[in-house]
Amino acid sequence: MGASNIMIRPYGDSDARAVGILIADTFSEFNLAPLAPDQRDLFLGPFLHARSPDKDHQVAIARAIRSEMVFVAERQGEILGVLRGRTTRLGSLFVRGDQHRRGIGRGLVTRFEQECARQGGGAIKVAATLYAVPFYLEMGYRRTTGVRAYRGFGGTGLVYQPMKKVLKRKQLTGEEVTG
Repeated sequence: MGASNIMIRPYGDSDARAVGILIADTFSEFNLAPLAPDQRDLFLGPFLHARSPDKDHQVAIARAIRSEMVFVAERQGEILGVLRGRTTRLGSLFVRGDQHRRGIGRGLVTRFEQECARQGGGAIKVAATLYAVPFYLEMGYRRTTGVRAYRGFGGTGLVYQPMKKVLKRKQLTGEEVTG
C-alpha cells in the first residue's frame, strides 16, 4: 500500500497520545537500540511514558511534541508518521517501522519544505540520525560537517549527522523564478 491514500495534515492536540507512542516506538527501534538501557530511557525523556494513562505524563508528552510546525501522516484515522520543525530546522521525523519506504516520510518532508518556502525560509537544517542519513540524501539534503554527539533529555552516546538543504522556490511552490 503506497502513500496515495495517506493524508498529511497539521497535528492537533487530540493526536498527542498516538504521536507520543509512535515517537517512543520508532526512536527506540531505529535509533536507540545500540545504547545501554539507561541511556535509551534518558533519550526518550517524557516519551518513555507514552503508554501511561497518567495525565501528567500525557501533558509532558504534548509539551515535548509542540513546535512551530507539526504535521502527521494519517491513513484511515491511524497516525503513521509525524514531522516537527520550524522554518529553518526540521526537528524530528518519525515513520512507523512497518511503513518505511512507502512515501510517508517523503510526503511529510515535502509538505514541511513547501510550508517553509511559503513562510520565506531559504534553507532547512536537520540533525539526522545515522539511520536517516540515506533518506535525507535522497531528499536533497547534504552533509555540512562530520558527525556530532547528541544529548537529548540528558542521554549520551547517540551521534547525528548535521545536514542542510537549500530550498528552490520553483520546485516547492510551482512559481517561476527569473533573474
